[in-house]
Amino acid sequence: MSRPKVGLVGGGSWATAIAKMLCKNHEQINWWVRDENLKGALLKNRHNPNYLSAVEFNPQQLNLTTDINDLVANSDWIIVAVPSIHLESCLKDLTVSLENKFVVSAIKGIVPVHFKIVGNYLNDEFNVDFENFGVISGPCHAEEVALERLSYLTIAAQNPEKAKMVADGLACSFIKTNISEDIFGTEYAAVLKNIYAIAAGIAHGLGYGDNFQAVLMSNATREMNRITQHISPIERDVKESAYLGDLLVTGYSNFSRNRMFGNMMGKGYTVKAAILEMNMVAEGYYATKSVYQLKKVLEVKAPILSAVYKILYDNKPPHKVMKRLANKLD
Repeated sequence: MSRPKVGLVGGGSWATAIAKMLCKNHEQINWWVRDENLKGALLKNRHNPNYLSAVEFNPQQLNLTTDINDLVANSDWIIVAVPSIHLESCLKDLTVSLENKFVVSAIKGIVPVHFKIVGNYLNDEFNVDFENFGVISGPCHAEEVALERLSYLTIAAQNPEKAKMVADGLACSFIKTNISEDIFGTEYAAVLKNIYAIAAGIAHGLGYGDNFQAVLMSNATREMNRITQHISPIERDVKESAYLGDLLVTGYSNFSRNRMFGNMMGKGYTVKAAILEMNMVAEGYYATKSVYQLKKVLEVKAPILSAVYKILYDNKPPHKVMKRLANKLD
């Protein structure tokens, strides 16, 4: 029996990091990138000129394409690793069915306009059954993968055998993997931790210290648990790495683009100015609006989420909002 063929969608830093992992375990990977310039650069120069340029690839391992239908048709399982705001445009020309493919989301955001997590979006728009859907969560920064620093991933899928297949395809000397069946909890946690990282960045930009940051992250963990339990009320331990670990690394690390975005807001940048200055997408900005609307429907207590929303979308002064938030934390 032939080995399943793996596909990867995306040309950013996280997609490049995942490609590095996959190449440790596969003789060849199918890899979709958006344009011919990037495809040519990867083949000629053996690295991605835009992201993680220190990561060197063997071109013979890369079956690169700019045709999403070619990628899907020639892959048995597919990892999607593009910013959530670009997912719809990446798939707009797709005519090959995804129904019999195992699709894994490495996206940590909400699909705009649709206001859906990736699993629900793929299920509604492309008939991807939840049995054929998986989620990759951290804690894991692309930059540390590039440096081959020991990192951990959790792969969630309703089918443990499929989760293990992906876990084995990513595991290597510097990547340890775990599996889970909590596809909804891990995906929502991955979305929420970006919002809380923005809050941590805002606090840092305003001059709050480590003591406050610790209280903020403690409260964020409990808030994450309340929201995920309202959405998917199953038994889960939010202290596990896929939830708390991913929250901590995103909230504290200098590699975190969401923390960086929040830090800029705390220092007085406008949303527009912060977005223009950053070279990467801060998923938490787009997620905040969607999750805030969901929070109102669920009627769940979420003061940190509400504070971030007021700063980003109601244009409330960060110092005043964070001062009020500080009085609500314990």
